[in-house]
Amino acid sequence: MTALTAAPGAASRQPRLRVVPSAYRASAPIRKRLVFGSPKSYFFGMPKNLVRGGAVLAAVALLSGCAGGAAPQDDDRPVVLTTFTVLADIARNVAGEHLSVESITKVGAEIHGYEPTPGDIRRAADADLILDNGLNLEAWFAQFVDSVDVPHVVVSEGVEPIDIAGDAYAGKPNPHAWMSPVNVQVYVDNMVEAFSELDPEHADDFAANGEAYAQQLQAVQDELVDALAPLPENERALVTCEGAFSYLARDAGLTEAYIWPVNAEQQATPQQIAAAIEFVEENGVRAVFCESTVSDKPMQQVVEATGAAFGGTLYVDSLSEPEGPVPTYLHLIRHDASLIVEGLTG
Repeated sequence: MTALTAAPGAASRQPRLRVVPSAYRASAPIRKRLVFGSPKSYFFGMPKNLVRGGAVLAAVALLSGCAGGAAPQDDDRPVVLTTFTVLADIARNVAGEHLSVESITKVGAEIHGYEPTPGDIRRAADADLILDNGLNLEAWFAQFVDSVDVPHVVVSEGVEPIDIAGDAYAGKPNPHAWMSPVNVQVYVDNMVEAFSELDPEHADDFAANGEAYAQQLQAVQDELVDALAPLPENERALVTCEGAFSYLARDAGLTEAYIWPVNAEQQATPQQIAAAIEFVEENGVRAVFCESTVSDKPMQQVVEATGAAFGGTLYVDSLSEPEGPVPTYLHLIRHDASLIVEGLTG
């Protein structure tokens, strides 16, 4: 497990880990909550009755379509091509009906080591704009985008990065900035600006769509922080397979620990598993988690050795199919926030 650098004021018994209180988010732009319904009737930004119902999934199927599908040939809207499904969904919420948004990678794909196909390059050459996450997420992207003459925008521009503190990735920025609803509001602002330049006629619509979406993002952030507020300091630990939750943990006032920092071909060395076991035992961690695009076997070893509960599968790098648990980014972040709260407070 890679230890993170101790932050000023961190507890002395955890000198290797970076602890940031929930007050951190005061430095981020504060967005007003959605005004319909009582705030207490919402679960991470969504009414509970809608979470349980089928209406949401039906709407998602209509709005999202196939995450990786190309636009119909008779669709004359400008084409925005994103590197993965999470960005595509966020972009669709900003674009509305005015742009055709596609994803290079398909649902369930592992984004870090993706290998572009000749078909991907053809699609990129036909696009009007390409969006990538940046922060070294798409290791394959630089060579890919250099082969086509299409403008591209790095949507994480303006996010305050958190550096990875260990292993071969030490000193490089953690790429998973979208796992913070606060950061995604920065993504949205960048998309509004880029789309307005691409299609100035609909700039007002892009701005309105972005503001409405940002309100939903802030609702998730507020309710996550509120739900975790009763936890004592010594129980505020989030342990996962990959170090993909640095930004979410920072903005929710949690200590983050993980088995490996970034998904790679060789994962979970015996030393990393042993370090995770030690951390869980020393800190009395109630529940641990793993991500959907990797095997949870290493974390199950931690569970077996420590008696901690397996809190469930978190989603990071990809959405699910429309009928799955996380067909949109808002579903993804609500799902993860719900599991984390249930695991740490249950």
